[in-house]
Amino acid sequence: MKLMILESGAKARTVKKYLGKGWIVDACNGHIQDLPSNTNSKQDNKAMWASKPGELPKPPWGWTNKAEKLVMSMRKKAIDKKVEEIFIATDPDREGEFIAWRLKEIFHDFPIIYRVSFNEITNKAVKEAVSNPSDIDMDLVDAAKVRRFMDRLVGFRCSRFSRSWNLASMGRVQTPTLGFLVERELEREAHIPIPYHSLKIESNGVSFKVRFHEKDDDGAWADNDGKHHPDRTFDSELAEKAKNMIEKYGKLTINSVNEGKTNRKPKPPFTTETMLRTVNSRMGWSISRTNRVATSLYQSGHITYIRTDSTRTSQDARNRIRKIIEKQYGADHLGEGVLGPDVKNDSKNVQDAHEAIRPTQPDVRTISDLSKDEAALYGVIWARFASSQMSDSIRERRDLVAKVEGLDKEIYGTSSWRIHAGWEAVFSDGENVQLKPPAVGFKLGSDWKINLKENNPEMITDETKPPRRFTESSIIQEMKKSEIGRPSTYLTTIEKLQHRNYVEKEGSSLIPTTKGKSLWIDVVPFYGKEIDSNAGSFGLFTTDFTSKMEEGLDQVEDGEIPGADIWHKFVEEFRIMHNNALELRKKKPTLKQMKYLKGRLDRMEFELKQKYLKGKSYDELTGDDARSIIEGLNDEKMGPMPASDKQLKLIMKLAEKLNINLDDFLIDDGITDLDALTGGRDGSASEIIGKLIELDKASPATKKQVDAIVKMCEKSEIKIEDAIASVEAISIEEISKSEASELIDSLKKNIQSRRKAQNK
Repeated sequence: MKLMILESGAKARTVKKYLGKGWIVDACNGHIQDLPSNTNSKQDNKAMWASKPGELPKPPWGWTNKAEKLVMSMRKKAIDKKVEEIFIATDPDREGEFIAWRLKEIFHDFPIIYRVSFNEITNKAVKEAVSNPSDIDMDLVDAAKVRRFMDRLVGFRCSRFSRSWNLASMGRVQTPTLGFLVERELEREAHIPIPYHSLKIESNGVSFKVRFHEKDDDGAWADNDGKHHPDRTFDSELAEKAKNMIEKYGKLTINSVNEGKTNRKPKPPFTTETMLRTVNSRMGWSISRTNRVATSLYQSGHITYIRTDSTRTSQDARNRIRKIIEKQYGADHLGEGVLGPDVKNDSKNVQDAHEAIRPTQPDVRTISDLSKDEAALYGVIWARFASSQMSDSIRERRDLVAKVEGLDKEIYGTSSWRIHAGWEAVFSDGENVQLKPPAVGFKLGSDWKINLKENNPEMITDETKPPRRFTESSIIQEMKKSEIGRPSTYLTTIEKLQHRNYVEKEGSSLIPTTKGKSLWIDVVPFYGKEIDSNAGSFGLFTTDFTSKMEEGLDQVEDGEIPGADIWHKFVEEFRIMHNNALELRKKKPTLKQMKYLKGRLDRMEFELKQKYLKGKSYDELTGDDARSIIEGLNDEKMGPMPASDKQLKLIMKLAEKLNINLDDFLIDDGITDLDALTGGRDGSASEIIGKLIELDKASPATKKQVDAIVKMCEKSEIKIEDAIASVEAISIEEISKSEASELIDSLKKNIQSRRKAQNK
């Protein structure tokens, strides 16, 4: 028997059909071991990063959730079936190689262990991979390890730093991505609208605009970036006069015609980034939805691997799709083909490890057993690949200049119509394409009538809009452009920002929250926001530094640089940046410190407050001042500290829930008002919270609890009266919350015991 281990169950089921008898095909469900999650103690953290120069750290790799039981079961099955050959077929990328390495370590005692990989899950690809096995690529593994070490070090140290501002976390790629969103929001807030007027005229299917000003005119209109727009004017009287003239004469006279052609070239097949962006804009899908559907298509063997930034495709696949194109559209629709990997010449950070995303069976345009979403996405992927091998789309174009009697401004328009569809025959944008020129022709001096209907001519009075917020699609494009992301990180980075409450999604727009802004504006500058490229100095969360690290990981993957070199260099640079951030933080109080100081000092008499502040205002306090004052306030002689905001909120919430008068409740306890409550575990606020919780427990059980008791009694065949008696309650109507909770736990145990007895 032979064992093949893949990452997903769906993928394993597809591969099992190809391998048949004599094979066990199983799935490990992704990562089985990773860096241990518990790095809270200084000792554990120090041990994790300890390594000699020229070596990578050797942390104790810990099991991921539920992985140990799964893998041990897989091992037992392999031993029982007397497996001698193991083929590890995890995904063909860094992460897949890392998983393969951990699997090989765990199955090390088996006679033969092979690493196999395939870019597509087809019978041919799987059989070829099995016939040509290899060993684990340790360069890929080292790149995956170094990325983990980098991310954990930044996440652990910087997230602890950010907690002084009550912010959850910082991340090596996550935080620079947040920076794009915040900077765009700041641009929007700083935007000053510039009003303008313009005129639009429709005639014979052509849209014309009045050219009001040349660039050097006194009244020339320019936007915030200084770009001149000749069809816009500040002068509303000028625009109104032009409109009246056009309406009065009702026709345009063609003064100039320039002939030309426009060739629109096809785009290369999809990479991860272009697929996510295109599907988002064409179909309105979120990136998580696209990723989910694409994963299903890949695991079912319908498309190639979906984590790629290459546009390269196999010669066989291109030949097959070209035959389909020639048969269905004719030889004139075949082009030279966008072959790739030309992108690699344009971007130093293209990994080019896999083909572009394409159909595994290019001659199959539709697949009958797909879900609606799968069929839609497959259709787009097929069309994009097919179009990449097709000819240019060609349009005839006429650039027109017209005049209106009595108006000294020229009117410009462009007429175009498609004369050859080319690639647009399979991958059009759904636009209404004109296929014929205007019937009136383009004779110089000819008059084009204007249908003086409503809004023709249309006077547009508006103002410039702030730059658009990023969408999931456009932020991925920005990550790609700045070279801080990789195909495997786009989705997780954006999801993390939303999960951490740094970004909210409103419609399709991504909007930074107050927390997100605070992280970027208040915390990130401690790690250096300024860039001095001449000195080779970059801030930790600048795109330049992040891109440089990503490039280093690629070089490790390609075997150009040892992983240990990149890691130790990063540690040294990070140590300098982090220590500098700690020193800077000492100079100014944190938000947490200021909140604490104000909470205590603002309740004091003025003279005592001034004594602690030493005559300074809050804004004048240094970090050392704040620490010194807090130490003094925590001295036992200063008396108890006031209740925290968290304690006060809980007290008010419980009082509202129990429908009691809080003032009366506090007075009964000898407390005049909320401000008189003291904090800490032994303070009066803690005591009041305890009493309110006991009152809540003693209050009548909820309907949900009562319904659960009735249902569980029926299931366990216990009379409700007997169940109630077991917790010494009077009746089901008068049972308290705490009694109900106790009874529910007891009934659960009873049901579990009955199940075990039935199984035996």
